[in-house]
Amino acid sequence: MGKRVLVISNMYPSRKNPTYGIFVKNQVEALKEKGLDIEIAVNKDNRGGKVNVLKKYGIWLLKTLIKLRKGRSFDVVHAHYIFPSGLPALLFKKLFHTKLVVTSHGGDLDQMAKKNRWIRKMTEYILKESDHVIVVGEALKEEVTTNFGVNEEKVSLINMGVNRQVFAPIDTEEAKKELNLSLDSQHILFVGNLIEAKGLRELLSAFQQLRQENKEIELHILGSKKNINFLHELKASIVPENRELVHFHGTKDQKVVAQWMAAADLFVLPSHIEGFGLVALEAMSCHTPVVASDVGGLSYLLKNGAGELVPPKDALSLAEGIKRVLEGASLREGMVSTGERLAQENDDEVMLKRIINLYG
Repeated sequence: MGKRVLVISNMYPSRKNPTYGIFVKNQVEALKEKGLDIEIAVNKDNRGGKVNVLKKYGIWLLKTLIKLRKGRSFDVVHAHYIFPSGLPALLFKKLFHTKLVVTSHGGDLDQMAKKNRWIRKMTEYILKESDHVIVVGEALKEEVTTNFGVNEEKVSLINMGVNRQVFAPIDTEEAKKELNLSLDSQHILFVGNLIEAKGLRELLSAFQQLRQENKEIELHILGSKKNINFLHELKASIVPENRELVHFHGTKDQKVVAQWMAAADLFVLPSHIEGFGLVALEAMSCHTPVVASDVGGLSYLLKNGAGELVPPKDALSLAEGIKRVLEGASLREGMVSTGERLAQENDDEVMLKRIINLYG
């Protein structure tokens, strides 16, 4: 009989928001396939605004409290994001002595814990009370052990892992034909939420600088529109002669994202903050070179020639980095072979085994 696990997460995908916390769902489904008996208490509503936030968290909390009725039957409660998910998860530990595992994905420490002193205090309390803390990146591990004083033995660095069945290298030219992309152009790809913190302003500025020198490039942006005003601002910043060359494709499922990654000549992730940067690893798994900001988990993932690291919030440096990789054939080859090695090391199968061992 497999372990009985309750997964609590304030982010989880739905039909309407297929990419919202997709990595949590992927892990849950993969663990189920390994024979674990998993129930979920999750929030699938990604709307912002005070009224929506209060409503959605109220409903989610209610869903979680209903699970208390069968609290004794769970061996482990696994909270994704320290705060707020860790709070209801703590109830199970306190009431039923359930083993508590929390995963920090980055935003909970980089943003949430910095919102106010109470949230910071609660984050610290949840971390101290948990039986084990999983972090998805090196920088987060340092933060948890140094700034929050969590014993290093209680912290494991286990990222969400890359699904190599989905994110697999396929012939670039074939992938381009399938997506009706021009074979005469070089295609730059971004995948992520359309928010300021992902560095999209800098990306558009860098692309337009490069267009002045290189007429054969196109930019493709995949991801959900979080803020319509920000999207209008981005589109308004595109000069008329580039409008046909910047494509906003909306959200796509993972198979289609993998196809885009295989077709792209370069993947760009100019984030201002990033816990691990799984999407960059997924691009590497498809044998696509990566240019990204030198922040958070990306600094570790792309070091030693695995990718091109550039300073964040700096459009000029980003343009130079993109140009170096697009023009440097041997640089690209080195990135592809290092990327393949890292994708093997971070295969989600390897990561799942480590999580199952932690559940005990």
